[in-house]
Amino acid sequence: MKLLLLASGTGSLAQAVIDAGFEIASVVSDVPGAQVLDRAGAANIATKVIPFRKPREEWDQELISYVQSVSPDLVVSVGFMRILSSEFVSKFKVINSHPALLPNFPGAHAVKDALAAGATQTGCTVHWVDAGIDTGQIIAQVEVGVLPNDDQESLHERIKIVERKLIVEVIKSLESKSERS
Repeated sequence: MKLLLLASGTGSLAQAVIDAGFEIASVVSDVPGAQVLDRAGAANIATKVIPFRKPREEWDQELISYVQSVSPDLVVSVGFMRILSSEFVSKFKVINSHPALLPNFPGAHAVKDALAAGATQTGCTVHWVDAGIDTGQIIAQVEVGVLPNDDQESLHERIKIVERKLIVEVIKSLESKSERS
């Protein structure tokens, strides 16, 4: 199964996928100079930077055109901080890793929101991406307890540990299902 990874930041989730040995056709980032691009380059994986710009529709079309040119079996959003257009998610199979137990705490500030709400449990979710914001069908979740002394950074780091394992397990499961069909 050929993957295309979407990422915006340091790339620790992308690195977990890279280290698992999947066939990764390309890593796409919307942030020039993002550390994830260095990680991909070190693994001899093609990279593409498509900086976000307005009008949004032009950016969407450039992203769609590039992904179509790569023709992945699965697009994996691993820390990609952009909402994908409904056209994009209708053209490609896309999964996302999210640092909360959806449907709780959707959006870009999930860890901060969980702490602000006084949650005692949070975690991570891998889900199919649809046209909504973190509303797609849940594939798998893992709980992470919130400790009394947690701040946003410490909680997010503990979530990332289980998130890296979960994204790899989900991709392996999807790969296995695609081989059987």
